[in-house]
Amino acid sequence: MNSASETPAPDLSSFIKAYDVRGLVGTQLTDEVVEALGAGFADEMRAEHDGPTFELAIGHDMRDSSPTFAAAFARGAQARGASVIMLGLGSTDETYFASGHLNVPAAMFTASHNPATYNGIKFCRAGAQGISLDTGLGSIRDRAQAYLASGIDVVDAPGTLVNRDVLADYAAYLRKLVDLSSVRPLRIVVDAGNGMGGLTVPAVLGTAAGLPVLPLEIIPLYFELDGTFPNHEANPLEPANLVDLQKAVVEHGADLGLAFDGDADRCFVIDELGQPVTPSAVAAIVALREITRVRAQGETGEIRVVHNLITSRIVPETISAAGAIPVRTKVGHSLIKDVMHATGAIFGGEHSAHYYFRDFWGADNGMLAAMHLIAQFGAYDGPLSALAAEFTPYTASGEINSTVADVPAAYARIVDAFHGRASIDELDGLTFTGAADDGFWWFSVRPSNTEPLLRLNAEAQTPATMAAIRDEVLALIRA
Repeated sequence: MNSASETPAPDLSSFIKAYDVRGLVGTQLTDEVVEALGAGFADEMRAEHDGPTFELAIGHDMRDSSPTFAAAFARGAQARGASVIMLGLGSTDETYFASGHLNVPAAMFTASHNPATYNGIKFCRAGAQGISLDTGLGSIRDRAQAYLASGIDVVDAPGTLVNRDVLADYAAYLRKLVDLSSVRPLRIVVDAGNGMGGLTVPAVLGTAAGLPVLPLEIIPLYFELDGTFPNHEANPLEPANLVDLQKAVVEHGADLGLAFDGDADRCFVIDELGQPVTPSAVAAIVALREITRVRAQGETGEIRVVHNLITSRIVPETISAAGAIPVRTKVGHSLIKDVMHATGAIFGGEHSAHYYFRDFWGADNGMLAAMHLIAQFGAYDGPLSALAAEFTPYTASGEINSTVADVPAAYARIVDAFHGRASIDELDGLTFTGAADDGFWWFSVRPSNTEPLLRLNAEAQTPATMAAIRDEVLALIRA
C-alpha cells in the first residue's frame, strides 16, 4: 500500500508514552505515522481475535488534525484487514462506550488537555479494556515502526468502512445508570473549555439526543467546539482554567459548576461559593452511592472499590465505613482499569478526577461521575459546599512538582529525616505515614516517568500539621 518514506522515520518511542500516544502535530504525528499505527493496532488486535470478521472503532475530538488523522488510521487498519466503524466527533468516554457496547477494540484521537499543537491516540481492547506499553502498546509501536521502514503490506481482503453515530445510545445508557428525573431543580454552569463536553453535555443532561427534559437548568460556557482553545486551555487541573467557571457560578447564583477537559473524560466540580470540590470528595460521594446501590440490588459478598494512593484518607475511610473493601493502587489510569477488572471492583477514583465504573466496562467516565454527584446533591437539603465539607475533613497540599537532578539523593535525605517518625511503603515511590499531637499525617513522593521531577502530595488532620510536613519535605527535596 505504502512505500517506505525516503526521509528517516521518526522514533515512535519518543512520543508513545506508558498509556497512550501524545505528540506534536506535523513533526511527530503525521498522516504516515498515524497510518502505520493504524496498521499496527489492527495487527495486534487481530492476534487476539477469533472469528471470520474483525472490527474496530475510531473516534476523534474537535482538534483540527483529528478528522484527518482518524481517516489515515482507518486506511492503515483497513489495509491489514480490519473493518472500521467511524464514530466521528465524540468524547473519549463515548468511544469507550462504543468499545463496550459493540464489543470492539477502539482508538480515540485526542490530546486531552494538551495545547492545540498536540494530538494523540488512546487505545482500548474490546470491552473498553485498557492498553499500556506492557500490555500491547509496545507491540503496536514496534509493528508501526517496522511499517514506517518497509511500507504497509495490504492483505488480500482489506476491511470495509462504515459510519456510526453512537451519541444518542451513549446518552440513553448513562441516563439508565443514573436517574436524574426526580432531583430537585438545579442550576448548573458547565465549562466545556471548547472541548467535547460541548457535544456530550447537551445530549446527556439536555434534550439534544431526544431524551426527556431533566429538572436541570444548564448554563453553557465555551460549548463551541474549537481545537485552538480560544478561551483557556481545556485542563481543569490548572486553577487558572477554572476562574471563568468560578465567576460564572457566583454571577448566575448557580447551585454548582462542572468543568470538563478537552476530551471530556474528566470532570471537576465547583460549589455555589465558587470553590473547588476536591476530586477525592467526589470519589468518596460516588463510592458511597455505588456501594449503597449494589447492596440494595441484592449483591452479596465482598464489594471492592479502587482508589489510588494519593487520594484523601476520607476515600478509603468512606469505603470501609460502608462495609466495602478499599483497594489501594499506584497512580495511572490504565493500571487502575486493570485492577478494576482483576478485582471486580464496582468503582474507582483518582485524585486527577478520573472515575471508573464497573457498569461502564471498568473504564473512566467523567460525565457519569458528574451525574452521580448531581443525583446525590439533588436529594440533599443544603448547599453543595456543606455536602462537600462532609467529605473533606482533612487538609491536603495538592500535587507539588519539583525539578530534581538526583532523585536517589533526595529520597535518601527524606528517609533519613523521617527515620523513626513514620512508617514507609514503596507501592509507588515512597509514602510516609505518621502522627502528630493533633492527629495523623502522610505524604507521598513519586518520581515522574518522563521528566526529572519529584511529585509531592501531603495530607494531615489539621492545616498546621499539613503545612509543617509539606514545608519540611519540600526543603529536603530542593536541598
